[in-house]
Amino acid sequence: MRTEFTEVQLADPAMAASEAVIRKCVHCGFCNATCPTYVLLGDELDSPRGRIYLMKDMLEAQRQPTAEVVKHIDRCLSCLACMTTCPSGVNYMHLVDHARAYIAENYRRPAAERLFRGLLAAVLPYPARFRLTVRLAPLARPFVGWFAKQPGLRPLAAMLALAPDRLPVKAASKDSRIAAPAGRVALLQGCVEPVLKPAYRAAAVRLLNRAGYDVTFAPGEGCCGALVHHMGREAASLEAARRNIDVWWRLIEGGLDAILVTASGCGTTIKDYGFMLRGDARYAEKAARVSAFAKDVSEFLVGCTLPAGNGRGLTVAYHAACSLQHGQKVVDAPRLLLERAGYAVKIPAEAHLCCGSAGTYNILQPEIAGQLGDRKVENITRLQADVIATGNIGCATQIGIRTQTPVVHTIELLDWATGGPAPAALADKNG
Repeated sequence: MRTEFTEVQLADPAMAASEAVIRKCVHCGFCNATCPTYVLLGDELDSPRGRIYLMKDMLEAQRQPTAEVVKHIDRCLSCLACMTTCPSGVNYMHLVDHARAYIAENYRRPAAERLFRGLLAAVLPYPARFRLTVRLAPLARPFVGWFAKQPGLRPLAAMLALAPDRLPVKAASKDSRIAAPAGRVALLQGCVEPVLKPAYRAAAVRLLNRAGYDVTFAPGEGCCGALVHHMGREAASLEAARRNIDVWWRLIEGGLDAILVTASGCGTTIKDYGFMLRGDARYAEKAARVSAFAKDVSEFLVGCTLPAGNGRGLTVAYHAACSLQHGQKVVDAPRLLLERAGYAVKIPAEAHLCCGSAGTYNILQPEIAGQLGDRKVENITRLQADVIATGNIGCATQIGIRTQTPVVHTIELLDWATGGPAPAALADKNG
């Protein structure tokens, strides 16, 4: 795509990076066929190609973002299916991230949007605050119907619908060491996952120990920054990245094989730290090294030796999180691990399409997210599986509220098959 950015504009590294991305686009439209919002809405401006035109015009002319442009950018899930499809290697992720930061800096949202986005940024990345908020959710549930009818409060109704009735017992992050380990890994503690599903982390620790690895947790680690990053809050996301790099760097210097992540949305962002901090003289090199150390837990385990598994004759519907299959290009590892563990694995139709979770998307864009969630569950239900497995807490929540079929993390099934306890959702099938 031809561009007309000025030399002054291109002196800005962020603008130069976006210009390079835009120039790679050849207007082929292959991306449209795999874009969830285009598949649903059929609007060219809700396709990657259409959004690239909008972002090019906004950035190149340094326009004040309009409500119409912001609407179409907001509707993007950042599922990155377009990047899997694109034959030209367009890094849509970096472009849309820049556009969102530009919008955050140059567009004043309506008061209700500003308030709610600020609330999400102040609560979700902090486990203690998030835990308290979820515990208070039942008090507001009687008003969900009224919230849903108020345009400015629909995200609140969506958030209440996602909140569980009760929370599991809080789990501490304790290092786990074994005799004669093959190596040592750090496990991301996360922010939302340990509140909603601490069993994921516990299963990962047991399985990694079984694979021969000591597991450690980094003191002082916080949210990876993904949640605020995708809302355009660039300064907050970079602050989160720097904080984590500092605490992980001490572990890397002490000898570490990998930084493992059980929430694939977090993994995609951590693997991008090197790009995010490329212009920071103090952190650029460290950020690139940390990104290279980061791996999804399935990506790491597929190369490990695990005990023989007992799949108990169960059929698993595997839902590939977009952040894993498109963002990190980890496609086969989860399926291979489940099959090696003795499970029969089925993949649903339209496996490339997002379930609608996408970080805070199912809260901020509840109508589109709801349609995508229903479509995803309909395809999964056709498989008639015993259990649904996925590698991301957001997907598990989005799918779990729409189906009676148990939804678990892939790591829970692998842990169970190789000697661990049955996942809570499958406790009645552990015979």
